[in-house]
Amino acid sequence: MAKLYLYLQQHHKSLMENFLKLIPEKSKKKVVSLLHLEPVIVRVTKKRISKHGDFRKKANGDFFITINESTNPYRFLITLLHEIAHYIVFKKYSSRSKPHGPEWKLAYRKILLPFLNNQIFPDQICRCLAHYIRNPKASTDRDLNLFMALRKYDKKENYSLILEIEKGQCFRIKGGRKFIKLNKRRKLYECREVSSNRIYLFSPQAEVIPSLWLIFFPDTFFSLF
Repeated sequence: MAKLYLYLQQHHKSLMENFLKLIPEKSKKKVVSLLHLEPVIVRVTKKRISKHGDFRKKANGDFFITINESTNPYRFLITLLHEIAHYIVFKKYSSRSKPHGPEWKLAYRKILLPFLNNQIFPDQICRCLAHYIRNPKASTDRDLNLFMALRKYDKKENYSLILEIEKGQCFRIKGGRKFIKLNKRRKLYECREVSSNRIYLFSPQAEVIPSLWLIFFPDTFFSLF
């Protein structure tokens, strides 16, 4: 197999040592071996809200993987393996396969299984991954148990998840809009926007900034933010 050319661009840094600091210690040898497959560019980027990573083929023919910078080595490793699976599938099938279709699921399963042990992942993440990999989804965020297990190792932020705040509690989202958490509808939560009184549905994993409790009055409400 051709030797891998790994170009890591992280805030003007391109050393392999910096890249390996982002993944669990016991996974490093396996990752280096895995990345000695084909030429691919791996770039670490600033956090993106919409995704943890992506894979694409550039116009010049280069294969390009981007991964969000993360202080959580387990999330970073899972994302890296996810995107490498995309690369392997694309090399074999080009654009003939669906992005997260059966070919990708099989490739991801084969790549992830050698890493699936408690020397690399904590027990809880390992158990959740073992269940998740039976039928992996497009994002680990869609598996609530795995999402919560990984979140324990994320850098602490001043936000909470919708599922963590109480019914009737007020919260803000990015941009400043204010809402009240109401009832659960299947897997989503109904939330009323304070300014418009309209109902919106929120994912349980939605990141919000909680406020003080809402005080209700007849036909009106008052919120202490």
